[in-house]
Amino acid sequence: RALFAEYAAELADPEQRRLYEEEVAALERERGVEVRFVHPAAGYVLRTSQAGSRRCYLNVCSNPHVGVPQARAEPGGHRWALPYSLAPGREELGRGGRRRLVYDVVFHPAALRLASRSARFRRLLSDTALEAVERHCAVQLDRANATVLRGTKYKGVPQAPVIRTPLPGGAPPLPADGDSPLPPF
Repeated sequence: RALFAEYAAELADPEQRRLYEEEVAALERERGVEVRFVHPAAGYVLRTSQAGSRRCYLNVCSNPHVGVPQARAEPGGHRWALPYSLAPGREELGRGGRRRLVYDVVFHPAALRLASRSARFRRLLSDTALEAVERHCAVQLDRANATVLRGTKYKGVPQAPVIRTPLPGGAPPLPADGDSPLPPF
């Protein structure tokens, strides 16, 4: 128990987490990839159901590493480009031991500021989040009954996914003996 408590305390320590992220970034740089951790900042939560039976939550979050929303004028209105980052869904325990699915959809902070000022833009942001989860996670969500939870900014325990971008020049060549400590990219 003491060892487990020590391990849990080490995981929760922000300095240890920063050190871990620096080590992962250095390892990935050796493989020819730049890594940025996307720490989601709470925004608002959409509650819906998956396949009509399982309750799930979409955390609509923000992080400055994600692209800025851009509007392009078109006849009859504007067309918005809303870049986002989507973390894989995770199962968490809720009250009473019930399992729930949680997805984090991360936008630029400017998108959440626009959503806080305009109900139409908030609906656009919510629809984009629902569509992103359906498309990339191959699930069917109940869009008709998706509601914003009032007073709730984030569900579950925040996790930091990564954005990987190839570095110019590509990955360095593998060692001649082929005994790389890292798995193939």
